[in-house]
Amino acid sequence: MAIDMGLERVKTVADRMDLRFDCPVITVAGTNGKGSTCAMLEAVLLQAGYRTGVYTSPHLVHFEERCRLQGESASAEVFAEAFAAVEAARGEVSLSYFEFSTLAILHLMARAPLDVVILEVGLGGRLDAVNIVDADCAVITSIDIDHTAILGKDRESIGFEKAGIMRPGRPVIVSDPVPPQSVIDHAAAIGADLWRLGEDFNFSGDPQQWAWAGRGRRYSGMAYPALRGANQLINASGVLAALEALRQRIPVTAQAVRNGLAMVALPGRFQIVPGQPVLVLDVAHNPHSVAALAVNLDAMGFYPTTHAVLGAMADKDLLPMLQKVNPMIDRWYFTDLPLPRAARAVDLQAVWLAQNRRQDVASSVHPDPMTALQAAIEAADPADRIVVFGSFYTVGGVLQDGIPRLQAKHLSP
Repeated sequence: MAIDMGLERVKTVADRMDLRFDCPVITVAGTNGKGSTCAMLEAVLLQAGYRTGVYTSPHLVHFEERCRLQGESASAEVFAEAFAAVEAARGEVSLSYFEFSTLAILHLMARAPLDVVILEVGLGGRLDAVNIVDADCAVITSIDIDHTAILGKDRESIGFEKAGIMRPGRPVIVSDPVPPQSVIDHAAAIGADLWRLGEDFNFSGDPQQWAWAGRGRRYSGMAYPALRGANQLINASGVLAALEALRQRIPVTAQAVRNGLAMVALPGRFQIVPGQPVLVLDVAHNPHSVAALAVNLDAMGFYPTTHAVLGAMADKDLLPMLQKVNPMIDRWYFTDLPLPRAARAVDLQAVWLAQNRRQDVASSVHPDPMTALQAAIEAADPADRIVVFGSFYTVGGVLQDGIPRLQAKHLSP
């Protein structure tokens, strides 16, 4: 089915459903860092005592993960009622899976007693179904090359699509350190209140702590966010700028900021599962996020052997993804994924072989992520590590039955 990127159909059904929010709405777009940004916003606002609603996509294991009300996934019963409401309202209007889901989640959040709503854009921004809601504050995270067939082949084109979530006279937080000019130009063209990292807010840090300064507020001596990875300070800085921009409507205390950032959790974002061997789960699925994964893996220190389980979509820029992380990996386990867009494991292996120059690295192919992970566990020594990455579906595939409890074959039970 071809993707119809217009918003007219979604708006028609939303109007029939009388969807509206009386509380502030924060919309988050970007290539990487959206999920982490939403999670940190939610964690701080919950610590400040606010009733939060968060919409993110895709899910890792259960569809209900896409909507969190006051920190908890919405129930299947609540979703069923919302689906029925969309079905009753849409009539003859055709809706995609994502559009139908978005309307259902907006419906159930509009009916919940919430103080603030956080919406993660699914794809792009300007024509994403989430953008039928006018954001009180927009956040644009890092922008890189992804979804080129729909969003354009360069950062300027992609940036223009992300900039579509801005609204005249309202704040837009741009946490990309070097944003495309199209983002800056669009903010000026519509009269948005542009907050730029390095100009309107900035951060600094040493190995023990970090500090942040914005237009009218400073935080110093803060512990690093609980989400791991070198890029999380950039995401956290955007979060603090958004909270400052909305401080008249949803004020937060310094203690709420510290507690929220210290307690935030988000599965699959450089998630380290202790054990023997260590397991690293990361949904990195484009060259930019895989490069960040490689940096984070390097910062973990020495492991005798690093095993990698990789499943990915066929439309991704696979060659640079593999090139960026290949020096860190000693054994590859390529996996099929259960959807048509996915690259076959044998094709992933072929792309890897074409760029590999190391003679000491082996690879194998597997029918699903859990089978690939089990093969890695069988081959691993207790002191090794295993990294699972390439797609939400790859990480989700090993989380189907909860977080795996790893026990290398060399350990007695």
